Amino acid sequence: MTQQRWLRIIPVALVMYTISYVDRTNVSLALDPTLSSMMRDLFMDDRMKGEAAGIFFLGYVLLQIPGGYWATRWSPRKVIAVLLICWGACAIGCGLSRSFRQFEAMRFLLGVAESGVFPATLVLLANWFPRGERARANAYWTLCQPLAVAASAPLTAWLLGAYGWQQMLILEGMLPFLWLPLWWFCIRDHPRDATWVSGEERRWLEATLQREAEELKPANASGGWRIFGEPAVWVLIAMYFVQNCAAYGCMTFFTSSLKGKGFSGLQYGILFGIPYALTAVIMVLNSRHSDFARERRGHVALVYGLSGISLILSVSFKERFWLSYGLMCLAIPGPFAAMGPFWAIPSETFPRAAAGMVVGLVNAFGNLGGFAGPYITGWLKQEYQSLVIAFSTLGTGLLIGAALAFLLPRTARQLATAPATEPA
Repeated sequence: MTQQRWLRIIPVALVMYTISYVDRTNVSLALDPTLSSMMRDLFMDDRMKGEAAGIFFLGYVLLQIPGGYWATRWSPRKVIAVLLICWGACAIGCGLSRSFRQFEAMRFLLGVAESGVFPATLVLLANWFPRGERARANAYWTLCQPLAVAASAPLTAWLLGAYGWQQMLILEGMLPFLWLPLWWFCIRDHPRDATWVSGEERRWLEATLQREAEELKPANASGGWRIFGEPAVWVLIAMYFVQNCAAYGCMTFFTSSLKGKGFSGLQYGILFGIPYALTAVIMVLNSRHSDFARERRGHVALVYGLSGISLILSVSFKERFWLSYGLMCLAIPGPFAAMGPFWAIPSETFPRAAAGMVVGLVNAFGNLGGFAGPYITGWLKQEYQSLVIAFSTLGTGLLIGAALAFLLPRTARQLATAPATEPA
């Protein structure tokens, strides 16, 4: 029975968040004038394109802290069930838009509806997976982000060609309603609530998680809202901000580098998805090694650094398409591959009662990079008629994030006190 947690919790959470990520990233293809008439229909330029893609993240700030708080104090399962209904309705609303302002408003509300999902899911995973497993649990769950792009990009491109951008958004917006019943009947908040967990495993989990919670109390006795005055929180916010600037800035404007090469819509979708398929592999390898080495900061800094350098080089060789594309395949993984060890840090350095609120704060303000990245990239592209300055700026931000990682507290000594695996 020792693998049941991995087989029951992770896949259901992965698909749930994959659906939310599809609703976020399908707009990147819909806003490509080569594939869709959306920009023409809504009278948009590159600056407005970046604004429309990024405004989601202004709404995404609003329920981050409440979402983590409600999940900790009430129920992550119930919080996410409510949000599934809300974001499905908003996603369909995006497809019903008839003007730029209507679409922008629905994208903002979609961000609000999805904003509590991420911290609530991290709280759920912290209820099920001890520290020695948490980077892997976080990474396996967040595999949805690159997998959503890799799997949905060809389908989205085909739907755009067959039905148009509005019908595509409506069809993909219905997915949360289809997944809601499976989420409700498969997920439980704690091991004690699940009948499919063996007694031995339940006792081991409850004892291990309780011991880990007690170990964190002496090091962080302040608790409550005072915890947000600690420097490590703001370092995490700064890192997550530059990470999201790069992730969503690249995603929104990546297809611009494919223009004029004679690719079909389906080929566009495949070329768009390949870097994200590679990202999934690197995410698993980096998170597994992070758990094995019991180290977080270096694993975050390494993938940030690799992506930052590759992104800068990719636009330096923009005249050599396949070399530039190969470097982009190395540039895109970093922000995603860092997430497993990155999101293990709050639950390993803050008290359990405060970790959900810390996650919400970091995710809220850090995700403003999801607005800033596309907006700044679109503005710089329009200003200089090129992505060289824009992508070089994003790459430099990642290199700064890599340096900031070493300002975070170490977690290796704390991890060394906890068993890595449960009894068979």
